[in-house]
Amino acid sequence: MIRPTLKGQRLAALFLLGFLLFNYPLLSLFSSYTRIWGIPLVYLYIFLAWAAVIALMALVIERREH
Repeated sequence: MIRPTLKGQRLAALFLLGFLLFNYPLLSLFSSYTRIWGIPLVYLYIFLAWAAVIALMALVIERREH
């Protein structure tokens, strides 16, 4: 039997975080006509959330387990 590793559990939690970040209730909070630096707020949110999920995945994957 294969033991679940801490890295696998963190990646699964990160998947759930990404699922929540890109789901309807949170996206609807940012769907207004507001613009920041000429960029619609929803596009800025999607890009920043996407970048944050990728950065967190890189941290989880590159972290050494002792």
